[in-house]
Amino acid sequence: MTRPGADVFLRNDWNVEEIIAIHDSPLLSLVARASAVHREFHDVDDVQKASLLSIKTGGCPEDCGYCPQSAHHKEVKLERVHMMSPDEVLAIAAKARAAGADRFCMGAAWRSVRDGREFDAVLAMVRGVREMGMEACVTLGMINAAQAGRLKEAGLTAYNHNLDTGPDYYDKIISTRTYDDRLETLKAVRGAGIEMCCGGIIGMGEGVADRAAMLATLARFDPHPESVPINALTPVKGTPLGDMPRVDSLDFVRMIATTRIVLPASRVRLSAGRSVLSREAQVLCMVAGANSIFYGEALLTTPNVEACADDALFAALGPQGACKAPDSPAGGCGAAAAAP
Repeated sequence: MTRPGADVFLRNDWNVEEIIAIHDSPLLSLVARASAVHREFHDVDDVQKASLLSIKTGGCPEDCGYCPQSAHHKEVKLERVHMMSPDEVLAIAAKARAAGADRFCMGAAWRSVRDGREFDAVLAMVRGVREMGMEACVTLGMINAAQAGRLKEAGLTAYNHNLDTGPDYYDKIISTRTYDDRLETLKAVRGAGIEMCCGGIIGMGEGVADRAAMLATLARFDPHPESVPINALTPVKGTPLGDMPRVDSLDFVRMIATTRIVLPASRVRLSAGRSVLSREAQVLCMVAGANSIFYGEALLTTPNVEACADDALFAALGPQGACKAPDSPAGGCGAAAAAP
């Protein structure tokens, strides 16, 4: 399918070799191409603020090599938090909305959803967030068709369930569930008519071919996932990937740009790992097609960009001269508070 007058295609038949060729093309040409695709499908000034909250932290029986919430990684120093109440969560959601968030995401460290009191509480949270006028997204592990149906009835906007990486590298990262398990949950989400939020993580030791294979898998969904978070690994001491080097910022830009070209209509989310990008590198990611960030000082259990720095970022993205704080030619908490 194409947009009228545009050489931009929504394709479900991308192969890995094609995507590698895009990813490895000269950087300036790659960014220019991605920016043109982005402009064709999106308002380039529309960058969504999403807020993310861990509603149940730690003790997960999965062994994901990157995740500090895994019960397998006993050297990680993590304070476990039992399931929060709907009232607690909705109070935080209200603060996020007041700070400018229009999407509120809730994550529970579960392998899979179990019917009962805790799942009923999640449904109440979803209903409450929607009543505030925000989009509601949850990530709860694996779900079946009946559970997806109940989430849809509660008003859920989107379900997050990342593929993490390509199918050939997946068992290097996780052994407690399979790639097909991931795909079955996504099938249940699609079957219930819930938007799919699905992306992955770069910097876990995978190659470009693995990154391309993940994007090819996402592109085979028809329609494409509405939301695609691209994360750079945040190494956490005590996890198997705790000593991995940080992803180079321009590798992050390449992955964002490639995702935009392969998945033109999706909202591409600049997610974990953003805290170590300069403000200019974040803007370059947006030029390359990212049109959402997580706003708030934590992403589940890992640090995010400080709110003051994000305020400065959005001030810089606005019209020249707008949103500057009094008595500060640099614009309030501006450059001094920007991400390192």
